[in-house]
Amino acid sequence: MLSILVPGGTGQLGRAIAELAGPDLDVLAPGSAELNLLDADMLGRAVDDLAERARERGNHPLVINAAAYTAVDDAETDERRAYDLNVRAPQRLAARCRSSNVPLIHISTDYVFPGDKNGAYEPDDPREPRSVYGRTKAVGEDAVLDVSSRSWIVRTAWLYSAYGSNFVHTMIRLERERPRLTVVADQYGSPTWAADLAAGLLELGRAIATSRAPMQRVLHCTNAESTTWWGFARAIFSELGADPERVKPCSSADFPRPAPRPSNSVLSPRIWNAAGLTPMRPWHIALQNFFICNEDIYRYHDRKTRLT
Repeated sequence: MLSILVPGGTGQLGRAIAELAGPDLDVLAPGSAELNLLDADMLGRAVDDLAERARERGNHPLVINAAAYTAVDDAETDERRAYDLNVRAPQRLAARCRSSNVPLIHISTDYVFPGDKNGAYEPDDPREPRSVYGRTKAVGEDAVLDVSSRSWIVRTAWLYSAYGSNFVHTMIRLERERPRLTVVADQYGSPTWAADLAAGLLELGRAIATSRAPMQRVLHCTNAESTTWWGFARAIFSELGADPERVKPCSSADFPRPAPRPSNSVLSPRIWNAAGLTPMRPWHIALQNFFICNEDIYRYHDRKTRLT
């Protein structure tokens, strides 16, 4: 039985975790308005309340930090804000968790790597982030691990869900608006459904609570196998019942962005699997299940829109 505090609870991952709440899973998922991680008093109360709540219910306490500054391009000109949210906030959270003896799972990103490796990145590969966002996330990882010995870093990539702004939502909108579009075909990664990541994190949390925590404190968790943004877009079109040939490939040079993107964002699941955690299913199977679970929102709505 777990009592979990999820800072960033109104984001994609936070909402996915909250949806899994049940008799054996007590979830508190506050948004930034309810829990400002830069407010020491508010943060302290939240962690102390979690510990007390867990004691009263006979549960194990756990914090899963899903809060972050994730505006990759904006971070290039807003480094102070990115540093505050990606370094100072998790560092303070880790310190408070340590003082309350509460384990912490901190979510990080593929952007800590340079993206030029030939093959999937292992958790202990050298980090050479190329963007402000990536650099702040890398420093935040170190801060968390240094402050609390009961902390774990879980890196993920290409997250999507039924909530918020993400690539799947963008493709659904563009499929309605444009007869054809071009998508970058030279960046590789593993699209990850937030619901699958949430389930994996809860499994890790239960392992930590029952003294089966992985010895390795940095792990990777994405849906299995890889594709390009172009391949991902074509798969989304197919799930919508649209012609994937409408999606044409282009290079990163054709679509410049303020922050550089990794050419290779593929994260190795080797350590995750070796820890006895359930291997993640392939990304294309997860995508199919995402649309099945949200059929009323996406398939029916979008087909009706095109037909009228």
